[in-house]
Amino acid sequence: MASSNSKKAARTQKAAAARAEQQRREQRRRMLTIGGVVLAMLVIIGGILAITLNEQSKKDEKLAAAGSAASSYGVTIGPDDAPHDLVIYEDFLCPYCGELEKRTRDDLTELAAAGNVQVEYRPFDLLSGSFGDYPIRATNAFAVVLDESGSDVAKQFHDLLFENQPSEQNPDAMTDDDLVDLAVEAGADEADVRPGIEDLAMEDWVTEATQEARDAGVSGTPTVILDGEQFTDGRTVDELADNLVAALQ
Repeated sequence: MASSNSKKAARTQKAAAARAEQQRREQRRRMLTIGGVVLAMLVIIGGILAITLNEQSKKDEKLAAAGSAASSYGVTIGPDDAPHDLVIYEDFLCPYCGELEKRTRDDLTELAAAGNVQVEYRPFDLLSGSFGDYPIRATNAFAVVLDESGSDVAKQFHDLLFENQPSEQNPDAMTDDDLVDLAVEAGADEADVRPGIEDLAMEDWVTEATQEARDAGVSGTPTVILDGEQFTDGRTVDELADNLVAALQ
């Protein structure tokens, strides 16, 4: 009887050992599987991060090149030998552009006049696909005024367009007659600018300016490039404006 009990105990112990070993193998297999999945995820995430960083680097290079190059599609204030170069891509319907313009115009005008910075405003059409043709009409009107009346009047007209900016909900509130009136207020001769404003005479200019902005990697407005680098120091437009002015003083 004792011998039988000993054999039974030995079998029980052996079975328990076998189960424990099986459990260890199963746990090891699970750990290896989890480790393999984690490693695969890290490889994928690393690849995505590398691609993202590479794309961002290419975008930064494009913006830097655009900010450092002269453009035929804008208006400039400030001397060529200013220690800072500032480029602002904008859409005349963009409310954030309007806010940035309101917060920075006087300061940038003073800083440009003092020789601290050369500022180039580059309007283009970003929003017509979502809000109708006002961005095209306004940018065309700007180009007409620039072509017919010169850069000083065009800058005044640029400022007035933002001062009288329509809402995205009702962009057609600004008619062609209104654009002509603002151009005249800026100093243009009505006879010089009305035909081009009403007939979209500079629509090709708008298309080319828009393509130049896209080629530069501009995907939103306002896009601000300071000394060849995109300036993004600010969580809000107001903070961006304040920090931009501070950087130029």
